[in-house]
Amino acid sequence: MGSASSLTRGQVARYAIGSLGTGGFATLPGLVLVYYLTDSLGVTALAAGAIVTAAKVWDVLIDPVIGGLSDRSYARTGTRRWFMVLGGIGLPLFFVLTFAVPGSLSAVPAAAWVLLAFMLAATCFSLFQVPYIALPAELTDDYRERTRLLTWRVVVLTLAILLFGAGGPELRGLFPDDPLRGYLVMAVVAGVVLGVGMLISATVAPKRPALPVVPGASIGTHYRDGVRVLRQSQPFRALLLTFMLQGLATGLMLAAAQYVARWVLHDEGAVTPLFVALIAPALLMAPVWKVVADRTGKERAFRLASLVFLLATLVLMVMVWLPGWWILAPVALAGAAYAGMQTLPMAMLPDVIAHDRSTGGGENRSGVFSGVWTAGETTGMALGATVLSIVLALSGYVESTAGVAVEQPAAAVAGIAVAFSALPAVLMVLSLVTLSRYRLREQDIVGTAA
Repeated sequence: MGSASSLTRGQVARYAIGSLGTGGFATLPGLVLVYYLTDSLGVTALAAGAIVTAAKVWDVLIDPVIGGLSDRSYARTGTRRWFMVLGGIGLPLFFVLTFAVPGSLSAVPAAAWVLLAFMLAATCFSLFQVPYIALPAELTDDYRERTRLLTWRVVVLTLAILLFGAGGPELRGLFPDDPLRGYLVMAVVAGVVLGVGMLISATVAPKRPALPVVPGASIGTHYRDGVRVLRQSQPFRALLLTFMLQGLATGLMLAAAQYVARWVLHDEGAVTPLFVALIAPALLMAPVWKVVADRTGKERAFRLASLVFLLATLVLMVMVWLPGWWILAPVALAGAAYAGMQTLPMAMLPDVIAHDRSTGGGENRSGVFSGVWTAGETTGMALGATVLSIVLALSGYVESTAGVAVEQPAAAVAGIAVAFSALPAVLMVLSLVTLSRYRLREQDIVGTAA
């Protein structure tokens, strides 16, 4: 079991740098992949959404299996490191292939190419992400040390969002006359950064004698284990559903950002200041949310962050009638809240795992919990692109191929604005309802760990 003593700075830094990989892969495809399909490869909006969703559904299906296999590996070898290394090697390769579609391909084979490559990239991502999420509960038993660990993870996560969300489109923009080459250069550079962050982080996975683990013997067993932790842990159900709803809200905004830049602000390059407005406050606020959590409790701080984000989306609704650069201000407010919405639930998850281990007879199910969590997180983010593609299709969005100029109907532009504001606001309200059902408190964790 992890030590209750303080983590070293090196451990915290090596764990946090893994978010270059997780944050980068969650951000860049979510930002540009649907847009790449609709505006460079000529794929229809619904088909583009279906491709992204299908790859994520595959991800959801394999996450519980990878979680169970990760627990078995931990039981056999005493570490989760080799899963993380395999994911860190494979993800960059398949990420580059996703954006390496030959320009000679028509829409249908191009769509098939992207689907296959992105599914393989998602598989490698899960190989890293599932054990990565399980590590905090194994690195330390201390309630507040987990908050410290996850705070710095979110600092790196927000940097990754800025680096990939703003830098990716800038790299693509270096080739205005050849967008497909721009996407390929973007993917190569991003892939290198993804791989480096993931492989460095893999070195922090502890190596120690096995905890008492009951390994699954089949794929069906892994799914049954996942269902069992959902059924047995009420705090886990409440926290996961909250995180999924908020992931859907932020995933929807992320997928819509490129469309907002081009069709609402009429500047494709505006996606960069949008991301700067989001990330600068998040970098400043991540340590602040730790202080708030230490004083009030993680769950109360999480509720406050969610309310602030809700306020930002409500203000953004005005852009439906009054578009303009003023939206950077509420986006910055959302960024300040987003830091807490990432730090706090991720710091609460290892508490849930530790509570389960203490009250469930000592069985270590970290991998099962993290597998189900990753599946839920992936579902939320994937459905963001799905919802956006449905909104685009219903509002009459006109797809195009690289270098072909089109005009969008007013309804499509309004739909983009709604997807960036009103729909996320509704999802945030629902998430506050589910968060109210989370009843685990610090005394529960300390009491069971004593």
